[in-house]
Amino acid sequence: MEFITNPYFYLAAVPAVLLAGISKGGFAGGLGVLAVPLMALAIPAPQAASVMLPILCLMDLVGSWSYHPHWDYKLLRRLLPGAVLGIGVGWLLFRHISPTALNLIIGGIAILFALQRLAGVQLKDTSRLPEWLRAGWWTSLSGFTSTLAHAGGPPMMIYLLPKQLDKTVLVANLTLYFAMVNYLKLVPFAELGLLDARNLGTALVLAPLAPIGVYLGIWLHKRIDEKLFYRLSYIFLLLTGIKLIWSAL
Repeated sequence: MEFITNPYFYLAAVPAVLLAGISKGGFAGGLGVLAVPLMALAIPAPQAASVMLPILCLMDLVGSWSYHPHWDYKLLRRLLPGAVLGIGVGWLLFRHISPTALNLIIGGIAILFALQRLAGVQLKDTSRLPEWLRAGWWTSLSGFTSTLAHAGGPPMMIYLLPKQLDKTVLVANLTLYFAMVNYLKLVPFAELGLLDARNLGTALVLAPLAPIGVYLGIWLHKRIDEKLFYRLSYIFLLLTGIKLIWSAL
């Protein structure tokens, strides 16, 4: 079996996978944006995204079923069409973006997202557009950023947070939404040649951490200070984004 042997990669990948699983399992998946920037400190960003995708798919199987009593099918039907469009646009543009440019994009997303959250600024969609148009815009943006860097969480939070859903309902439906998005992304990633034997082998090595992270997140859902967890994670994400920008430049 082929896999990445660089030990520095695993120093970044192990905490990245665990944090992504904890966030997906118990905290609405907001830190999925952290995994690729962290792995990209040791390997090219496109490879980091391709290693992470099968792991995210495994997390989605565990997490979405754990929350299945709280699924809202009406909401999910509103979210998916735009996501499919965004994935398609990301697929078309992916091959035209250089690894350096992708590092800049991922680093920029990481820094802006971390600064916004650390500053306590809650971005909301207060437009008076029809509901279907607002949903289409934010889910398309989510599908696009998810395809480039598995960073589809921020647009979804901007759209969903003003709805003031119950925390468990929010986590449940975001988990199922990203399960569908991530499985759809397997098609463009395979066509782009990113799911090769080396990347899949590396994902298999890291795979046991996926259910551990998700179940740890489910366990921590009612037991940990959510604000403290996110504040520390956003500081870490900010430093990671700065390092990526610095290296790219």
